[in-house]
Amino acid sequence: ALHEGHVVSAQELTVLLQPVFTQNSRNLILFLQDTLSIDDFTYLSESYGNKNPFQNQVNKLFINLLQEILQSSPSSLVLPAVDCEATRYLLSFLQQSGGWKLTNITNLDVSQLEVNTPKPNLLVVQLRPLLSQLTEFVKLYMFLSIDKIIGRLTMDLQERGIHFSVIYTAVRPSRISRRTDVVGELRRQLMATGEEGSLSYPPLNVTTGNDICILFYASNFSLKANSSVFIDLTNATFVMQNVDISSSECSDINTTLSLKYTKPVNGISSLEIRFLMTNKFYGGSARNWSTLDSVEIVQDGEKFAKFNVSVISAPAEYSFHCQLVGTSNLYPARLIPSNNEAKNWDVFISRLQIQGFNVENNQFSYASDCTGFFTPGIWMGLVTSIILLWILAYGIHMIMQLTTNSRFDDPKGPALSVPQTE
Repeated sequence: ALHEGHVVSAQELTVLLQPVFTQNSRNLILFLQDTLSIDDFTYLSESYGNKNPFQNQVNKLFINLLQEILQSSPSSLVLPAVDCEATRYLLSFLQQSGGWKLTNITNLDVSQLEVNTPKPNLLVVQLRPLLSQLTEFVKLYMFLSIDKIIGRLTMDLQERGIHFSVIYTAVRPSRISRRTDVVGELRRQLMATGEEGSLSYPPLNVTTGNDICILFYASNFSLKANSSVFIDLTNATFVMQNVDISSSECSDINTTLSLKYTKPVNGISSLEIRFLMTNKFYGGSARNWSTLDSVEIVQDGEKFAKFNVSVISAPAEYSFHCQLVGTSNLYPARLIPSNNEAKNWDVFISRLQIQGFNVENNQFSYASDCTGFFTPGIWMGLVTSIILLWILAYGIHMIMQLTTNSRFDDPKGPALSVPQTE
């Protein structure tokens, strides 16, 4: 069946996935990405007209791998467009559909992967995000890494004689086409609705009694220890919520969000991450501001790493939002190591939104973004305008210095003599 030009709804997706649940061998691999669209594969193909050698290499490896998997399988299905509501809760739907044994693959070490063939297994592989801020070269390199992950896991299961099904999807599209045949007011409404529905899963919340006191959301929450051990906490924190938040504390002045994980990866038995926030009154602005002062990482109850935080603050009635937060110098909001142990950690958080005070109606308040008013584009525009105005002023000044002749030759009179001094 062809599905081009049709957006598959949640109910239709349920019907299409029924063969996965009724077959004899119920081993399912879910490769989940943050953003993906069918246009991404079109862009990587040679027919797009791009003759970049590196891009052609990505095409031969990544696109051919997916085509080989589709052609070699007994049955395959390609859905160019699926409703975001359907893919958003795909994982929870799969868990409710049968007695799956859920396994989250984070370290991608398939050699130690144990698959109990008599029982249905659900293997969830959370792929690294393809952010819109990344350059074309970095995106192509990440597609190559995704190619290696998919190929390594599928080939290993095939060599072990394990029958399985694969779903490769994302929680939201990477390319959204805007309708141009609607009036301006309707377009604004559609864009606002799309922005509200951009959350791929509900935020993590901490409650005191019946009220929510802390809200925390991120589209990607990852760490790297000693520049080698990659720890992806996105799925455990927001999707599966396999995280202990009982040590979190809430008050009107100090708030601590504590996230405890048990065996997030091989070699680490426990990991705790703390976000320490304060609510203070500042006389200069005559209002209270909430500030994320520091982030702490405790590994195995012994190794303590502390980061000071820059730029993460907002009026106490607002939440805070930032597209990129982490230890890199290129991020708008940085986590600065304050002790030697912190230098062994790299933190990457994308689309961070956090609120530790004055949570109303159990949802985020208006977000104060980390992007300042004077962005690099605005600064470049101002500098260019100043240079052009200076050139214009200099040209006008030079024109005003020009003088005209005050005396002219009279053909009937003597010749005009102009001394050299004039």
